[in-house]
Amino acid sequence: MYSVDLYNRVRRACHVDGMSKSAAGRLYGIDRKTVAKILLHSVPPGYRRTAWPVRPKLDPFIPIIDQILEDDKRVIKKQRHTAKRIHARLPDEHGFSGGITIVTDYVREKQRRTREVFVPLAHLPGHVQVDFGETLGLIDGVECKLHYFAMALPHSDAFFTKAYPAETTEAFCDGHVSAFAFLGGVPLSILYDNTSIAVAKNCGDGKRERTRIFSELQSHYLFKDKFGRPGKGNDKGNVEGVIGYGRRNFLVPAPRFNSFDDLNAWLEEQCLRRQDDTVRGHS
Repeated sequence: MYSVDLYNRVRRACHVDGMSKSAAGRLYGIDRKTVAKILLHSVPPGYRRTAWPVRPKLDPFIPIIDQILEDDKRVIKKQRHTAKRIHARLPDEHGFSGGITIVTDYVREKQRRTREVFVPLAHLPGHVQVDFGETLGLIDGVECKLHYFAMALPHSDAFFTKAYPAETTEAFCDGHVSAFAFLGGVPLSILYDNTSIAVAKNCGDGKRERTRIFSELQSHYLFKDKFGRPGKGNDKGNVEGVIGYGRRNFLVPAPRFNSFDDLNAWLEEQCLRRQDDTVRGHS
């Protein structure tokens, strides 16, 4: 089975860059027919059964089981049927003569197919995510809200964060400049939410009119922009996780510093220390 990373590269080459199937096949060393199959799915589909197996003892009772599971959705979780309880009811109420195993297997598969699932994403080097978080702190003895800029690198799990008195255009731009200096380079692309600092107008169909200041920032540093779907925080889940991580590990209890400069110098030290961590077995 081919990797999700290969699916991503082949689909982008054909769907975004306009490469032909034959050219993509030659570039990635796979058959043209394989390219055509990859273009049909965003992730490897795996083995697909052409027909469900025949279960002569169970099949006549499947509508009954499905109805029990459907009715369970309207009651509290603690009062829903287990597979064992469904099997106990079937012989008494409907004359079922099969064993518990086939009932248990069917209920497990039914629940698995109806459960919401999440596909792990493959993050290539050079692509980052940006967002702002909020918390409280004391600056020069005065309690105030801290708005902290976060730039996350999903491929390496490194990140940069910097705090400001407010989430302004100036903070947005300065956060980028500071992050690029900290990281020693400019990423290939940056993923954002639909912040009004960058997006002047959402035109629909994935098209957006950029603000002048954001266009100037982008023109200077020449990174590609990407935007998540409105209201879908999981589109940039890595930076959302970084915001939570920074709050829990750096900003609890509420930080106390004489100035924002002192706070940000300390935050930069924490970001550097983070790069020495081993995350999921990788440095």
